[in-house]
Amino acid sequence: MFIIQDTLVSLDILEKDFCCDLEHCKGCCCIEGDAGAPVEEDELRQIEQLLPELLPMMTPEARAVVEQQGLSYIDQTGERVLSIVNGKDCVFARTDHQGWCYCLIEKAASLRPQSSAPGFKKPISCHLYPIRLNRVGELTGLSYHRWDVCHCARQLGSKMHLPLYKFLREPLIRRFGEDWYNELELTAKEWKKQCAQK
Repeated sequence: MFIIQDTLVSLDILEKDFCCDLEHCKGCCCIEGDAGAPVEEDELRQIEQLLPELLPMMTPEARAVVEQQGLSYIDQTGERVLSIVNGKDCVFARTDHQGWCYCLIEKAASLRPQSSAPGFKKPISCHLYPIRLNRVGELTGLSYHRWDVCHCARQLGSKMHLPLYKFLREPLIRRFGEDWYNELELTAKEWKKQCAQK
């Protein structure tokens, strides 16, 4: 573990290789599992503002879940997560005729005119996956969530020699800022040097 500013970073994030291989997994992380994606209160407010845009694109089943339950619920761990359909599919996930899964929130953002503000892209927990955030006392902990459906991403990351923290550069900067990320990069380089000297 490394402390960077007010975060506690797992060594896996520096050492493990990872690169989403959508050609193989087709985005199945949005429609697998037994709970929704963690979501923050301010993110829920932003999604609520987008609902008129999102509802027409959602499946009838997803719309029914949102009408009955709302956008989110508290899961078994006590965390607020996005609502799901049939015990596994995110209400904002759609699958095309080729079996590719995509996020309606992200799709709506991509359809806005380039001249307008990009707006909310998707919850940070989705953007950061497979990094998970949790509270560790006064610090925010960053851990690596290892899931079988991401086996192809681990293989591709290893083939490309692409560390997880580099693959997730954009969402890490989105969440923690450029200065924090630069410090993370420096820490990773120093750690690599130390390992090479052993």
